[in-house]
Amino acid sequence: MDRLRRVFRLDVASQTRTSVDAEPVITRASVGLRSERGPVLLGVMLSMGLIAIDATILATAVPSVVNDLGGFSQFPWLFSIFLLTQAVTVPIFAKLSDSYGRKPVVLAGIAVFGVASVLCGVAWSMPALIAFRALQGLGAGAIQPTCMTIVGDIYTLQERAKVQGYLASVWAISSVVGPTLGGVFVETLDWRWIFFINIPLAAVAFWMISRRFHEKVERVKHQVDVAGAVLLTLGASLLILGLLEGGVLWSWLTLPGIGVPAAGLVLVVAFGFVERRAAEPILPTWVFRNRLLVSTSIASLAIGAVLIGLTSYVPLYAQNVLGHNALVAGFALAALTLGWPIAASMSGRVYLRIGFRATALLGTLIGLVGVAGLTLLRPTTSIGQVGATCFVIGIGMGFVAAPILVAAQSSVDWSVRGVVTGTSMFARSMGSALGIAVFGAIANAGLGTTVGTHASTASSIAPAVMAAALQNVFLASVVGAAVMLVAVLCMPRRVTTVA
Repeated sequence: MDRLRRVFRLDVASQTRTSVDAEPVITRASVGLRSERGPVLLGVMLSMGLIAIDATILATAVPSVVNDLGGFSQFPWLFSIFLLTQAVTVPIFAKLSDSYGRKPVVLAGIAVFGVASVLCGVAWSMPALIAFRALQGLGAGAIQPTCMTIVGDIYTLQERAKVQGYLASVWAISSVVGPTLGGVFVETLDWRWIFFINIPLAAVAFWMISRRFHEKVERVKHQVDVAGAVLLTLGASLLILGLLEGGVLWSWLTLPGIGVPAAGLVLVVAFGFVERRAAEPILPTWVFRNRLLVSTSIASLAIGAVLIGLTSYVPLYAQNVLGHNALVAGFALAALTLGWPIAASMSGRVYLRIGFRATALLGTLIGLVGVAGLTLLRPTTSIGQVGATCFVIGIGMGFVAAPILVAAQSSVDWSVRGVVTGTSMFARSMGSALGIAVFGAIANAGLGTTVGTHASTASSIAPAVMAAALQNVFLASVVGAAVMLVAVLCMPRRVTTVA
């Protein structure tokens, strides 16, 4: 309990520049913050919980939603549109938090998410529900990077990994609580309550952050990069849309399959040229010249790809190859979300002793061993072995994700910390979209049919055929983990910190 109080205590001192790998003695950055850290952290955790629960609670309610509103062919968009709008707006809101402060951005995000939840709860048709889910994603795009940046602002380097473990535990708990709550609401009340439950959570989070979080932001006139925001939003939207729907909504070798991602790529390239001349670019070009930020972003992209492969195909293997029900398969995957926060909370002690790069390298090697273990799964494998393998992967990911984010945040000052945090999260989102496309294509090639978003088609496939196809997916996950290893090896050995 005393240790927990030390993490939550209010302590605003000064912080000096140092090298973590040389002498890990860090104090707090003077960034004009005067906040009660305990209530602020609880507000941040509630805000993150809104997104985490919403990402899982809807899955168990889909049959009831379709029965009520119709639109069976459109329901995958309930998930895709949320991911899309969240991913493409993260860099924009991250930049706004650097320009105008964290507080107005996160409060606006919570408000938008809360209003969108009410609208989702009263939706009268599937297209309306999809549109309101897009609005929810917009709110999530403001909440997630800003909350992570707030943590980087108010906690010292020593404390930050433990706090990252708390935030990771929010996702771990939500992965179990979300589907359970969804099932309870569907069985006892109505599916609309899966959205109404967000209202009290959003209200409490809004109140705690608005009352207890205070920051001193220099009031200057900013030049909003409108052209960059538009090009990034359109370009990233088309790229992610092409990756998500390629081979699902349309075939790859068709005009939409080629044209949509190609148009997105052209707009992203145009965005790069615009950013070179913008007075206050959303993604400054120096981010792409910084070895630490480039390597950690590539590692985040690989994390996103590997995780989407695990969450999509490990349950499929447990159900359709090993013959377990959805609940058992879910608990096996939950072992990953259990290992992640444990490792993330421990990583602070480790990287203060051996450095960010060495800690991330340790985690990558553990994760690589775990992912390689998936390739050893056979139709006779026990579900316990699957869970143990996922737990090892979670431990590895926790030792990678927390240090690379803390290293990136700590290498810059307050004025650009939001951009750096947003870049890392955007990279992970792009990795997830890329992983969906690549792993889906590999699975489809092995099965000669479409699986993934259309899980109903997988039940008619022979377990031996399914096992062979998913083995290829797990082999591809090993390649993704290897990319993460290379990215971590490219990190500088000595990371100079300013916060």
